[in-house]
Amino acid sequence: MAGNRASNLLSPVSWEVTPGLVDYVDAVQRMEREVDAIRAGTAAERIWLLQHDHVYTAGTSAAAGELLDPGDVPVVRTGRGGRYTYHGPGQRVAYVLMDLRQRRPDVRAFVHDLEAWLIAALARLGVAGERRRDRIGIWVETPEGEAKIAAIGIRLRRWVSFHGVAINVAPDLRRFAGIVPCGISDYAVTSLEALGCTTDLSDVDQALRESFAVVFGGTMEAVGAVDEDPSLVDFAVRRS
Repeated sequence: MAGNRASNLLSPVSWEVTPGLVDYVDAVQRMEREVDAIRAGTAAERIWLLQHDHVYTAGTSAAAGELLDPGDVPVVRTGRGGRYTYHGPGQRVAYVLMDLRQRRPDVRAFVHDLEAWLIAALARLGVAGERRRDRIGIWVETPEGEAKIAAIGIRLRRWVSFHGVAINVAPDLRRFAGIVPCGISDYAVTSLEALGCTTDLSDVDQALRESFAVVFGGTMEAVGAVDEDPSLVDFAVRRS
């Protein structure tokens, strides 16, 4: 496995769950500091689970016309890849701070593994999440058609990742109407609650932890063939 270290040489990934609501700008500032510490070897890789208060965030590919009606929700421009998205109570955000230098420095494989992680976690909750070749994120079939249930937007700084993924557990789905979510206008956004899945954040956290170990293990190997359109990576990742 060229570019990978043996799994027994990797330090354990640290997990943190922050209760309540975390200010988005404060979270980004903390991630910036932790990326520097991970690069310096003074901090462990970390998965940070949290919720934000209502906020629309504009990634590096966000277009002005995709901000439709923010109302009283603040709008923050951010350095992650992607376009506009919404964060708020009832959505589990998982920030992924990992050192790909110690694993597999391959952007497409990393995004593919993040997708596999979300799909595996949803499966543990009884939901069949799927990839789409032409659309970033994780999708489910509903009686009304396809809908997005999880989003991905990351940034790499010299092979250390930050920002991450988000699963809609039970957010106010009406808030997504204020933007064109991830630049995709022809599909709905859904949640575990809307799908009739009886669960809570602690159940989602457990599913994420168990699935993380299965998908990532000690190395950053892709799960299945990495054959998605490489142009999609530009919507998911910003490198710096």
